Amino acid sequence: QVQLVESGGALVQPGGSLRLSCVASGLNFQFADMAWYRQAPGKEREVVAHISAGNIPHYADTVRGRFVISRDNAKSTSYLQMNSLKPEDTAMYFCTYKSLYWGQGTQVTVSS
Repeated sequence: QVQLVESGGALVQPGGSLRLSCVASGLNFQFADMAWYRQAPGKEREVVAHISAGNIPHYADTVRGRFVISRDNAKSTSYLQMNSLKPEDTAMYFCTYKSLYWGQGTQVTVSS
């Protein structure tokens, strides 16, 4: 079965950086489009970034220029490098495959 495991979330000060990781199993990762979503308390889950199997990235307007999505097919891992973090980036971050399979999430808190 497909399993996605996120890690890397933490408490960070505004302007700081974090790198999230999502390790996938149970799928042919090199052919999988992957995405990162986030959900803040009281808000709907929203897409943050997407990367195709062909390594083409797409970003939400709110993170473009600050976040970078990447993948390492040899490690079946997707990454989300988050720079210039803002308090409004505070949320639970989820990795997903096909929007059908989701990880358990990793918490990112941006606060001074």
